[in-house]
Amino acid sequence: MFPVHMRIASSDGNTSRLPVSSGCEGFNFRTFRWTQTMLFAINEINEKQDLLPNTDLGYVIYDSCFTISKAVEGTLTYLTGQDEAVPNYRCGTGAPLAALVGAGGSDLSIATARILGLYHFPQVSYSSTCSALESKFQFPTFLRTIPNDKHQSTAIAQLVLHFGWTWVGTIAADDDYGKYGIKAFKEQVEEAGVCIAFSETLPKVSSPEAIQRIAETVVKATSKIIVVFSSDVDLSPLILELLRHNVTNRTWIASEAWVTSALINQPGVNSVLGGTLGFGVKRADIPGLQRHLLDLDPYSNLLTEEFWENLFNCTLDYGKAVRQAKQRAKEVNGTLSKAVRGVPDGLCTGGESLAQLSNTYSDVSQLRITYSVYKAVYSVAHALHNLEHCEEGQGPFVGKSCADITNFEPWQLMYYLKNVRFKVPHTDEEIYFEDGDVEGVYDIINWQVNSQGEISYITVGSYNGSAAPEDRMTITNDSIVWNNEMLEPPRSVCSENCQPGTRKGIRQGEPVCCFDCIPCADGEISNSTDARACILCSYEEWSNEAHDTCIPKIIEFLAFGEPLGITLIVISAFGALLTIGVGVVFVAHIGTPLVKANDALLSFSLLFSLVVTFLCSIVFLGQPQHWSCMTSQVALALGFALCLSSIMGKTAVLMLRAQALKAARIKAKAAAKAAKLAAAEAAANGGSPDVIFTNTFINGDANACANPEVDSLTCAHQRAIAAVATLIQAVACTVWLIIIPPHPIENTSAQNIKIILECDEGSVVFICCIFAYDILLALLAFIFAFIARKLEDHFSEAKCVTFGMLVFFIVWISFVPAYLSTRGKFMVAVQIFAILASSFGLLSCIFLPKCYILLVKPERNREEMMRPRAKPRDGTSTGTSASFVTTATEVNATIASTAIDD
Repeated sequence: MFPVHMRIASSDGNTSRLPVSSGCEGFNFRTFRWTQTMLFAINEINEKQDLLPNTDLGYVIYDSCFTISKAVEGTLTYLTGQDEAVPNYRCGTGAPLAALVGAGGSDLSIATARILGLYHFPQVSYSSTCSALESKFQFPTFLRTIPNDKHQSTAIAQLVLHFGWTWVGTIAADDDYGKYGIKAFKEQVEEAGVCIAFSETLPKVSSPEAIQRIAETVVKATSKIIVVFSSDVDLSPLILELLRHNVTNRTWIASEAWVTSALINQPGVNSVLGGTLGFGVKRADIPGLQRHLLDLDPYSNLLTEEFWENLFNCTLDYGKAVRQAKQRAKEVNGTLSKAVRGVPDGLCTGGESLAQLSNTYSDVSQLRITYSVYKAVYSVAHALHNLEHCEEGQGPFVGKSCADITNFEPWQLMYYLKNVRFKVPHTDEEIYFEDGDVEGVYDIINWQVNSQGEISYITVGSYNGSAAPEDRMTITNDSIVWNNEMLEPPRSVCSENCQPGTRKGIRQGEPVCCFDCIPCADGEISNSTDARACILCSYEEWSNEAHDTCIPKIIEFLAFGEPLGITLIVISAFGALLTIGVGVVFVAHIGTPLVKANDALLSFSLLFSLVVTFLCSIVFLGQPQHWSCMTSQVALALGFALCLSSIMGKTAVLMLRAQALKAARIKAKAAAKAAKLAAAEAAANGGSPDVIFTNTFINGDANACANPEVDSLTCAHQRAIAAVATLIQAVACTVWLIIIPPHPIENTSAQNIKIILECDEGSVVFICCIFAYDILLALLAFIFAFIARKLEDHFSEAKCVTFGMLVFFIVWISFVPAYLSTRGKFMVAVQIFAILASSFGLLSCIFLPKCYILLVKPERNREEMMRPRAKPRDGTSTGTSASFVTTATEVNATIASTAIDD
């Protein structure tokens, strides 16, 4: 059974008359060669003396027309032995039926195998590769000399994976061959991560609309690789449509059914199909076959006549030729020509030469399916030979009986067919069946354009499904010529590979092969191609700029040796030395009035605290250690506490003096007013006063009290204030160090690319309380100094302290936003700058004026210069500071001398 025709002829669908079998159309030269190969093999077997020497083989050929209905019809006709198929009824005579070779496509064999299986009738197929036919439960008598499609599907999948194609389109025929083949292929490639760009089905019945739609899909698709599981008959309409669309730059992966088909390989298809890769079954040379094909007798049967007429475009029927000639002549001039009256045009002589034509029928360069037909015939012949030469008493059947070659049952021959083992003539290929299948061996074929511009089939590799998985496919990449004569394999991906440093981002609603490459976030890397997720670096590492490697974070702290650190050390040392220098100056002038004024010991404690603050800033430098973290903050807190408490002790006295002076001035004004009233009253009584009240003493109106209370705080009190205030801070720092001491930490959160070595203060509450206490001391000192700022001395210490405290507050108020806006070692630098600036501010404002007097203006460093200034012209005074006690005594004496006793 061969599909000599491509389709059944269309009928009018008239059901008012007796139905008849439909005719066929579309003669196929390739499949007709298969029929002649079967005849050649039968003739060759009948001539052999070592194979069926006493038996001749006969044949009956049925045309399935590539249609299931005709295949079933032919099967029933074959079984019943008469033209009209009668199921379950055998009316034929003559030699017994042996086996069916056929029936062409897989869907045809599935239909016939179901029927033949009911009768246990052997069927040997030469081209039915569908994997569904391997089921012995459904098809117990089906065998084939062509590999199972499960091997081909695996081979195509491996080919796709070999070239790294992940975006593939598929086209399959609308039959079992296409559906099963493409289904197995999809399962394997999708499991390996390949995505299907589109999946189309070729119609079995002519449908221009469907073909047009599939062609448009191919044109619009971004996939460069298209896998086609189809017969040449079903595929040819699509190829013609693609030629009209001028579709290029596609690589087609062909199944064995069309990879060497002349029906597809038509002139002009090289632009579309050039570079096609496909799998073809084993090829062989069959000696004598071409001579047999060329020696065809056109009058042998109806098929040979139709073949001859189609090949030479003529007719072997003289009457038909005359009628055609008359019709043509009538259409031209209405009269008969001499040719019609003699030998009509279009009449075949039967002697035309087949050898002079280049035709698919006579082309024996690619005998693949043809070779499979040849093997199928020999399989049946060897089974019959074994059946015929069974030795009685040693047979395989009941009672060790044998079958009779002249009268045997189909199931008896089926036994021998399943167990047959032989070598094919001329090729020495060993044939045997395992569950009805042969080995899955293929050639990998590449369509290349030769120098004549024609397609040549070049073998570039092979596939053996029986070998180990790693050895199954061998392919020579350099031998492949791709579409448009490219030598490099095409790329077919929906999305380009994600490089290291990125990860795949799935696109919603699209296949997994379509994705976006999303850069890894900071601190994450991907060091492989197409990473699905980024890897988080450890806390000690950070991602590099390319995000493909984790690199150690930069260890950062304000080191002694770097320029900024050296600068701060120099400034701190300079400040400390300058403070010590001021102390030396004070020691050198320890007995002078300026130094003795307002407790010299507090001045030295103030200088000592400034030295501490200058030097403690150096402890902030370098890699933090346990001792440095505790020392730096405690030294700073205690240094400022001593400094500010000393200032507070000084300013407290100044404030009290200012308050006492204000009270004395009010009393003096009241006494002066009373004296004036008394003098006026005496004058009114007619008496002339002995003494007239005058205002000749300086600051005489400053105090009218006999014993005003001034300097109620002695030096001991001042020192006690400073000591107690400092002691409170010391106790707080001690508790802090015992309970939750500061300690070094590695800060990895402040800056991503750095590990900042810094001190953790242990407790925010403690450090806030400690420095809040320093702020409280600073506020008290400032308030005291501000109140005492109007004391009229030649040297106003209260004003100096006021300015110093203003500088202190400005520095630390500016420090807060600057500190919060910086990170890393610069936070330490800002803190050190604040310490140094505030220390220099206090040193400059409080001690610079005194040093100026001591060193530059020593004449002003006298006792009288420490006394009050001259009274202003308006007779008012705001009081003094340095000699306030002496002035108060003078005021009391003057007021006493002006009191006149009436």
